[in-house]
Amino acid sequence: MKITFVGATRMVTGSCFHIQSNSTHLLVDCGLFQGTREDEQRNEDPFPFKPSDIQYLLLTHAHLDHSGLIPRLVKEGFRGKVIATETTVELCNIMLLDSAHIQERDAEWENRKRMRAGKPPIQPLYTVEEATDSLACFQDVAYNETVKLGNGVKARFQDAGHILGSAILELWVNDGAEEKKLVFSGDIGQKDSPIVKDPTIIEEGDYVFTESTYGNRRHKDIKETTEEFCQAVRETLERGGNVIIPAFAVGRTQNILYILKQLSKEGKLKPLKVFLDSPMAIKVTGITLAHPECFDEETLELVKEGKFSGNNFSLKFTESVKDSVEINKIKRGAIIISASGMCNAGRILHHLKHNLWREECSVIFVGYQARGTLGRRIINGAEEVMILGEEIAVKAKIYTIGGFSAHADQKGLLEWLGAFKKKPRRIFVMHGEEETALGFAETIKKQLHIDAYAPFCLEDVTI
Repeated sequence: MKITFVGATRMVTGSCFHIQSNSTHLLVDCGLFQGTREDEQRNEDPFPFKPSDIQYLLLTHAHLDHSGLIPRLVKEGFRGKVIATETTVELCNIMLLDSAHIQERDAEWENRKRMRAGKPPIQPLYTVEEATDSLACFQDVAYNETVKLGNGVKARFQDAGHILGSAILELWVNDGAEEKKLVFSGDIGQKDSPIVKDPTIIEEGDYVFTESTYGNRRHKDIKETTEEFCQAVRETLERGGNVIIPAFAVGRTQNILYILKQLSKEGKLKPLKVFLDSPMAIKVTGITLAHPECFDEETLELVKEGKFSGNNFSLKFTESVKDSVEINKIKRGAIIISASGMCNAGRILHHLKHNLWREECSVIFVGYQARGTLGRRIINGAEEVMILGEEIAVKAKIYTIGGFSAHADQKGLLEWLGAFKKKPRRIFVMHGEEETALGFAETIKKQLHIDAYAPFCLEDVTI
């Protein structure tokens, strides 16, 4: 059996693994590369396999760095099945179409410049029509359901506790000599996170492919993190400014809404005037409420009892562009949650343009900021940044609150990896910037006494 590491190798994004065994060709994930221009240019590179040869794509979850190249895969000949949990399929119906819209818009903007320069036009990575066509390939499965894929291959999805529908993938492959079990962590969530359940413990696996996004650091616990967040919001409102929260439309936005409601209910923040300015996040919030079976017990009980309602919490969904523009007329007291979470596109850019230069305002980062993104430049201390073609001074107070991350930290990852009753033969360390991935591989060797390795892009490994 041969495995090719196509993406998320010594970097966080672009998750994709190509597995070949006997007559079986399958992929685990097919995600976008995000971050620097150089990273994003890799989305245009030829696939290192023939898409028409791939029989199955097993998708761990809906985030675009895991799913965002599926429309291009279908466009170039894939006719197999994309297998994922039911909620992941529903989220991809929203996210892939939104991604396609961005691809079309960016190509249109670029072509205007190219036309003025006398250069030939470019084509979008994929169109809305092509993204729509790709959705016909999706097939949903339930957690803990074993799916037989033929040729001695079977798969099972377990709850990863990262976002709604996220999964750890167990994959059994019989290559004729023996059956080997591969375990792909996907993105492992934190224990005790709002809304979602804790990650499922896996006890057996011959080879494990683990994420390492926060493999070099520890998060504060959720209570301490919530208090830090509460203080940041309170101080900003007392200064007479607005709070800008760049948040991923899937997962992080819903968690922040949950926490704000809880702080309001407890009387720690009031009154609150919250704007959710992201059409995709609004749709995802609807999907979240439609899937209580994915909630942890505490969230399910609180939602059933209706404890988050109250007079001191005002939440407005702004779907139209007109309503979004109106928010920027508000000079104080607004909490604005908008996408994208790394500030590389979307309505968040307009809110930063109107508030980032104001000392009384704040920007609260509650998620990972990939190398090369606007969010990363801001948290790294840039004094000025370019937003929508204009230089904007960074005068607002910047908060980075990592404890809300949907990713487990080093301790959480080691606990999850350490739960295997029989030590895996080898652990492959993925989904981390190079220094982090290499460091976490060494940590695994020292603390768990298991062989660990961070592969290179397009490296082939035979197991």
